Amino acid sequence: MKVTKDTVVAVSYTLHVDDGESGMRWFETVSEEDPFYFLVGYEGILPLLEQALLGKSVGDNFSVTLGYEQAYGDYDDSKRVIIPKANFKEEGKKNKDLLRIGNVIPMQDDKGNHMRGEVLKVDYMGVHLDFNSPLAGLDLQFDRKIVSIRAALPEEMPHGHAHGPDGHHAHH
Repeated sequence: MKVTKDTVVAVSYTLHVDDGESGMRWFETVSEEDPFYFLVGYEGILPLLEQALLGKSVGDNFSVTLGYEQAYGDYDDSKRVIIPKANFKEEGKKNKDLLRIGNVIPMQDDKGNHMRGEVLKVDYMGVHLDFNSPLAGLDLQFDRKIVSIRAALPEEMPHGHAHGPDGHHAHH
């Protein structure tokens, strides 16, 4: 079986990143034992990463290199935001654990879009959050291997994402 639209592909990969200054560095590894599953043809991953998979078979190894323009874009200073501390109070008490430096907080904007903000600092002005992707401004190199391919199940297609190895939602 080859990778085509409406197949669910599991890939293992190692991701290296390059900020243009300090050279390539390791960022993340996803093992063959716990691979990344996604449904092909539904924009679940970066388009160029998906295109590189099409027509490949189980066991194929390959590398994909993306410049930051093709990946998560350049770092955008306007995505650094200060939100009043009062917005983070839960039941009247400040949630100190939530506001630790480096913590990533899932939030929604006024249109209901999901965003993830990393806490940069907390001071008298409020909570300083960075909504840039951790991969913004970085060139990416994925060394990937296809672990498995299966046909998508009818219920996965309307959702636009894979439900894990056997079609059920995987809980991480």
